Amino acid sequence: QVHLVESGGGSVQAGGSLRLSCAASGYTYSIYCMGWFRQAPGKEREGVAGIYTDDGSTYYADSVKGRFTISQDRAKNTLYLEMNRLEPEDTAMYYCAARGGQYGLALSPDDYDYWGQGTQVTVSS
Repeated sequence: QVHLVESGGGSVQAGGSLRLSCAASGYTYSIYCMGWFRQAPGKEREGVAGIYTDDGSTYYADSVKGRFTISQDRAKNTLYLEMNRLEPEDTAMYYCAARGGQYGLALSPDDYDYWGQGTQVTVSS
């Protein structure tokens, strides 16, 4: 089992920045891929950014490319999401996720096994 706890959400004005953190515990050695997802009211959960833990390769949704950066600190078992130039459309609950399997898409929620409880991000215009 892997336990994930997100932090760092909050309310900002458009153009501002936030940094989300996700602390992983448990069988962290088994994690092959981690990702950030978000879900706005009335919308499906969508992939924002993903990272493969071994080689650090990253993937981003088109809507956040150039604004968001996913990174990891393997020594601290912590995943980050640096969010810059935030827009009102970025308002959502943000979730950290992890999977142990090699196969699957980095930005597909269905391909992840473990989820955090989420942290709210609200961007006002």
